[in-house]
Amino acid sequence: MANEFDFKKMRRLITIYAVVQVLLVALLIYMAIYFQASLQAEGRPQRFFQSIIATLVIQLALFYPINRFASNEAKREVESCATGLAVDDLKSFRTKRMVGDVVKTGIFIFFLIFAFKAPQNTTILCVIYYSFILTVLSYFQNYNFAAKRAMKEKG
Repeated sequence: MANEFDFKKMRRLITIYAVVQVLLVALLIYMAIYFQASLQAEGRPQRFFQSIIATLVIQLALFYPINRFASNEAKREVESCATGLAVDDLKSFRTKRMVGDVVKTGIFIFFLIFAFKAPQNTTILCVIYYSFILTVLSYFQNYNFAAKRAMKEKG
């Protein structure tokens, strides 16, 4: 492998992910206000707190796989920033990147279908939306953290 790295692309990607994180937090706040008002109007305000607890339990269960996946993706991207890579190395990185993209697309489609096929109960939809937003937010945070750490180690 090459000893020099060009992290311009990685720094740009980290900045984009940071902006997306801010937008996701804003969306999370908006959805929380919306669902809290909906559940209050239905006369079940305690369900809002129960959905928050359920979402946190789901996120605790998903944290390790998300962290591991994001760390592997970040390490792969940092390694692909090396200058003077061989054609076989570039092909290997491209294949790994495509597998990662398929996994991310599959997770997005899973949440989309799950939200449409789930019973139209406000509490269940609340948990699904929160879980989706927090899963994506967690991935971006873990990716940025792992990428910055790997860049510091390499450069």
